[in-house]
Amino acid sequence: MTLNRRDLLKLAGCTTLAGAVPPVLAKSKSLRILMLGGTGFIGPHFVDALTAGGHKITLFNRGKRDPEARAGIEQLLGDRNGDLKSLEGRDWDVVIDNSGYTPNQVKLSTDLLKAHAPHYVFISSIAVYNDCQDPPIDESHKLAPIGDMPQDKLNGDNYGALKVLCEGVVQQAYGKRACIIRPTYICGPGDFSDRFTYWPVRVSQGGEMLAPGTPDDPVQFIDVRDLADFVRRCAEKRIAGTYNLCTPPRWATMGKLLEESRRVTGADTKFAWASTEFLTQNKAIDGGMWASQEIPIWAPPTGESVGHSLMASARAEKQGMKFRPLETTIRDTLAWHKTRPADKQKLRAGLAPEREAQLLKLLKA
Repeated sequence: MTLNRRDLLKLAGCTTLAGAVPPVLAKSKSLRILMLGGTGFIGPHFVDALTAGGHKITLFNRGKRDPEARAGIEQLLGDRNGDLKSLEGRDWDVVIDNSGYTPNQVKLSTDLLKAHAPHYVFISSIAVYNDCQDPPIDESHKLAPIGDMPQDKLNGDNYGALKVLCEGVVQQAYGKRACIIRPTYICGPGDFSDRFTYWPVRVSQGGEMLAPGTPDDPVQFIDVRDLADFVRRCAEKRIAGTYNLCTPPRWATMGKLLEESRRVTGADTKFAWASTEFLTQNKAIDGGMWASQEIPIWAPPTGESVGHSLMASARAEKQGMKFRPLETTIRDTLAWHKTRPADKQKLRAGLAPEREAQLLKLLKA
């Protein structure tokens, strides 16, 4: 039997413990929802949450990453960089934009849709913040400067600034009808970035394991299903404003993440804690405020990155944001990872075994 990507996500979701997830959202009036994107990692989870609410979903994308839309889900083909013809002359109740990366892309969609959809939910990022000083970092924190950078193409270095510009386009077009969502690291079943996945997978392998910083260092992330539930809530309640989407400050620490992973997997893993100085000296992390590819999610809780994992979540919580237990995210992520094809089992983030062995040797010395 061949399993497609959505089958794998459903299989992973079936491992969730009964009663270990937030209460099921009450159904509201059925809405016509246009999703700009809808494929990749987070899109299918959005579709799951919205269809569970009885809403009618239309996906707009190029049809390349997920050409066979789920039965009952309308799919319109086009390109955000100029071909929006399939959206013309149509009306929706809500637009959910999880694929806007340049201001021109977002302006094309808002110009066309602002008279045909009264509510616009834009998925942004905490990368919009200028720095991580003076935590907790709330939604009023200073935004990244635009500077002299290309605005028509994403190149990695300009990701946060482009999201700032995209937010501005949405707010100008929709005003008080706009909802801006700024997630931190999104994790859970289907996360092909492996930034969260690395930690429970590595713990499950046992033996001596390099751990960054101290057990008390805060880390933050958001389970993709909790994000999807909040997006559904924003659509149904017409929630407007700007919201950080992350677990509450100090809800999780590096020690809690590793210890819970060890408990869930039953592994005999022993943690060797490496200081910020050691990791910097051996180029496992750099001087920037964001986590590195070798040491994902965690960043030094001092200096430029002091508030990296201390984003404020209170505003979203007041609007009904809920968080499933860490154990559930770990267990379901591991279950999903085990279903991945062999060529996807090599993680895209985290320390390679040889590199970890080298660092452990240096740490002991």
